[in-house]
Amino acid sequence: MARTQGSHSDITGPRIRAAALRLFAEEGYASVSMRKIATEVGVQAGALYNYTPDKQTLLFRLMQVHMEELLAAVPKGPGTPEVRLKAFVMFHLSFHRNRGDEIFIAYNELRNLEPGNFERIEGMRGQYEDRLEAILRDGAALGVMAVPEPKITTMAIIALLTGFFTWYREGGRLSLDALQDRYWEMVRGLVGLR
Repeated sequence: MARTQGSHSDITGPRIRAAALRLFAEEGYASVSMRKIATEVGVQAGALYNYTPDKQTLLFRLMQVHMEELLAAVPKGPGTPEVRLKAFVMFHLSFHRNRGDEIFIAYNELRNLEPGNFERIEGMRGQYEDRLEAILRDGAALGVMAVPEPKITTMAIIALLTGFFTWYREGGRLSLDALQDRYWEMVRGLVGLR
């Protein structure tokens, strides 16, 4: 099939990924066909296969890019466990504030990944969770945090921090700074910091 007039690979590829991201988040991976993505982008359905071998690869790549960006950006600096925990909380909220579709897909579409792809994304998620768990273990070891179950506390903190995307809107009642302050207070209480 011929390329749709006005289609350019450096423009069309990102448009395909953006359309797939939005459609997967709005309608669910299983409900979205390659034809629907093509229609959204304004190309012929066959043209999508110049950019991705199949829908599964497209879903995996969206999740992979999100996790790569997250892992590259997460703070790794030195400091006390409290300083590192606060940096993690502030980072998580700031990084995800405009990535609602990515968050939705990362948590709700994992079930649609084929086993090999699932393992790769779970491995990357594990690396991110391990960073937070290490902070909590260090805080508990130093006696400055009350964290009897570091793994469970890690999951609880990430769930708490990630849930904000469902309701937070720029320009709403709370600024991002105020939101970060409130969430920091909640996380401090969760780990017994005074």
